Amino acid sequence: MNMRDTALPASTEAAIDLFVTVPETTLPNGQVVPSFQVGQYLCSLAADGKAAVTAEGEPFVEVDYDTARRACTNAGYALITETQALALAHNVSQVAANWIGGVIGESSLKQGLRYSTYEGKPGSFVSDNADEDRWFVLSNGERVCDVAGNLFTWVFDDVQGNDRGIVARAFTPESPSVSTSPYASREKGAGWQPSKTADWSSRALIRGGFWYSEALAGVFYLGYDWPDDRYDNVGFRCTKPVGL
Repeated sequence: MNMRDTALPASTEAAIDLFVTVPETTLPNGQVVPSFQVGQYLCSLAADGKAAVTAEGEPFVEVDYDTARRACTNAGYALITETQALALAHNVSQVAANWIGGVIGESSLKQGLRYSTYEGKPGSFVSDNADEDRWFVLSNGERVCDVAGNLFTWVFDDVQGNDRGIVARAFTPESPSVSTSPYASREKGAGWQPSKTADWSSRALIRGGFWYSEALAGVFYLGYDWPDDRYDNVGFRCTKPVGL
């Protein structure tokens, strides 16, 4: 399957796009990620076939990687990149409100919808389990839904990736993809993470965990899926430059 052969499904969802600003972030390796705006919610589908970012829209799933990229581009946005996803995760990990108990580094980071009770919910949904709080607070006080949990998100790899954003070489221990998290895999709610030399060439990165990830979910969760396949547990998130 390629991008030209993939048709976007129809929808009646109205597009009222909601974005928040992620401040300029310096990753632990010293790399500076410029400020950008990120969809406050996972993407749904507008009536015109473009990506929409709304509280009420059902997340767009069973969407392959290239179709997700195209839906963002057609709406005037871009699929979130790996460095942007890392900046988002690092930023929220440094905010006390995102920690159970309210102290950075103690207890656990929030992990979102992950106990299989609810599947692929819109942003307006509230779990009756207080341990599935979906909202993450940025250092500037703005809030983002589902940085972890609910659905995995496709990610354009601008670290190990080729010009399509597909992984093109093995990780190295110095790669920000595997060195940004201050915690080991499944430690303190950070999420599952691969070995620092894993080779996922020809795959597309996914982040965050989904509705059945349980202890594996987390803001630093890093996995992969085959880019031409469609999954009921993978959605996507758009970004745009500040001021656009």
